[in-house]
Amino acid sequence: MKIRKRICSLLVLVLIIVSMGIYSVWHNELSSIASIHKLVDAKENNQSGPVYLMDVSGGYYFDEFLENGGASNDDELIQFVVDHITKGIIPISIASPSIGCSSFTSVDEDGNRYFARNYDLSTTSSMIVRTNPKDGRYASFSSVDLKFLGIKDGAEIDGLMKKFIALAAPYAPLDGINEVGVSCGIYMSYQGTKDNVVATDQQTDKPDLTSTTMLRMILDYASSVDEAIALVKKYDLHDSAGTSFHYMVADSTGASAILEWVNGTDETDVDGSKRTLHVYRNDADSDVGEKEGSEDFQYITNFIVTPNYYTTDEDKGGLDRYQMIQNRIDPDGENPKGMMEENDAMHLLETVGRRKWDADNDKSDKNHITVWSALYNLTKKSVTWVSNEEYNDSSSVFTFDFGYTK
Repeated sequence: MKIRKRICSLLVLVLIIVSMGIYSVWHNELSSIASIHKLVDAKENNQSGPVYLMDVSGGYYFDEFLENGGASNDDELIQFVVDHITKGIIPISIASPSIGCSSFTSVDEDGNRYFARNYDLSTTSSMIVRTNPKDGRYASFSSVDLKFLGIKDGAEIDGLMKKFIALAAPYAPLDGINEVGVSCGIYMSYQGTKDNVVATDQQTDKPDLTSTTMLRMILDYASSVDEAIALVKKYDLHDSAGTSFHYMVADSTGASAILEWVNGTDETDVDGSKRTLHVYRNDADSDVGEKEGSEDFQYITNFIVTPNYYTTDEDKGGLDRYQMIQNRIDPDGENPKGMMEENDAMHLLETVGRRKWDADNDKSDKNHITVWSALYNLTKKSVTWVSNEEYNDSSSVFTFDFGYTK
């Protein structure tokens, strides 16, 4: 009996030691996994996938990622995430969906600055990611398409394996806002030939970042558009998922900028290693167009705004949505500041949402769903986030601020 008691006591002690060891290694990851919960169910009637929320515990090793020189391709990024976040146990992948999106900035009569964004794709699972890394980095909200992490076709996060994969979500934001009112979005630019989109793949002696990790850097470290641009200039960009992107960034002062990496014209821009950064600020973008130069707000869809890049407008992806945003906000040149009330800004996102847009304009392509619409209030540091164009369904509309960091 005494021997049995001693064995039981020893087993309990071993179990405690093992549990303490697991907790010491995994406590942030386990806390993050425990926070994952579903906000919106998938719905067959509108082909929408589920929406999840995750509160990320700790700093997700991003400072170490930058200190190590970042990543020059998806494989290097995956290896870092697997080694540090899933501890070498859970494999992940990065997919390459073709996305089409819209964004614009605006200001209301009370002086609130907005950054609006539609994310267009097909049926997919999405996640709102809240981070609070501290130690000189800013808390943020960001939106993540889990298809980029290999969770495909609107699948549920219904098992431990998928929850571990979701831990990589901080490395794959597509838009977001930080606690000091800097917001950023990423948009597919379709550079290269029609049959072969060419990713930006700069090759200088600078450290390296992929598309989504560059956006993460902006959210974590930039307190203004100027700081965001200065940070971006320090890195070589290597576009994620084998495709090409450009960015728009804005802050609470009303400043914004479009960031593009180009090499010549659309016909010659087939070597991603030779692309260079072009920046178009909202108060200095007359090269983009006469109307753009006269306006204080900015807008972006899926074509390069660098002047003389295209031979014909037919090659500009999303030009129709671009013109709709421009004409809705400032149709006659009498609204150069982009004055628009919050409800009107959301209604404009609804107008260019893909389900409605395709129905109204007799269009159809593989990006036939707006997965989410996010209206970031850069002044109040908050976001109104709408799932799958269900603007009038209160169960699909969420408002977040940074109260969770207190």
